[in-house]
Amino acid sequence: MFADENSTNSAGSEAQNLNEQNSTGQNSAPNSIKQNSSGNSASLYLRPPGALAERGFRSSCIKCGQCVQVCPYHSIYLLDITHLFDIGTPVIDAKERGCYLCGALPCVLACPSGALSHETNEPKKVKMGIAVIKNLNACLAYRGQVLRPDDLRPKPAKTEQERELNSALAAKEGKLCDLCASLCPYPQPLDAIAMIEAGAHFAPQIRSACVGCGACAELCPARIIEIIPRADYKSIYEGKQ
Repeated sequence: MFADENSTNSAGSEAQNLNEQNSTGQNSAPNSIKQNSSGNSASLYLRPPGALAERGFRSSCIKCGQCVQVCPYHSIYLLDITHLFDIGTPVIDAKERGCYLCGALPCVLACPSGALSHETNEPKKVKMGIAVIKNLNACLAYRGQVLRPDDLRPKPAKTEQERELNSALAAKEGKLCDLCASLCPYPQPLDAIAMIEAGAHFAPQIRSACVGCGACAELCPARIIEIIPRADYKSIYEGKQ
């Protein structure tokens, strides 16, 4: 399921100079990501895989919670009453628990209303958003720091999938950080994120196949990765709408 740690470094010889990328905006988050108080703030919710465009999602979701019940990583939760007319709709808080792109996408299969489109039938078809790196200077890999136990932050494991993830995290202790890339759940992780040469060390590079699942945002010890919901690689990194 998870990428081999050695494979994440193989992209280094193919990578552009990281300083050039930063000067052109590559891997850098926008100056601000603000919620719109006019009623469109829900467009910034990170919805589960397969979610329709926000307007269609809101009108289709019956707030049954079945996607929550079947998620083996406990990634999905329902919004509470403080979110007004979005109460009861499912979201993901990537900093707490990202989506791990389960092969069968059980959340989509469980959705009875089509709010999570059944046309999204494999991880490659997921389009949740895009990852951005806010502060490369704080990146442990960029700084050449090894992972300590406090950096790993395993969650309570109630399922086999969560136990597998915790085991993968534990195996990284004492090694140079590459959690965002080596534990990326995308089927071909090097197409979504890779560690590239950056001076004397390595640093993560977001790539065009990133689907915004948020696993990297959860796992990053420095907390420097953000997910922009509903955005895609072209709109953020190439300035194309």
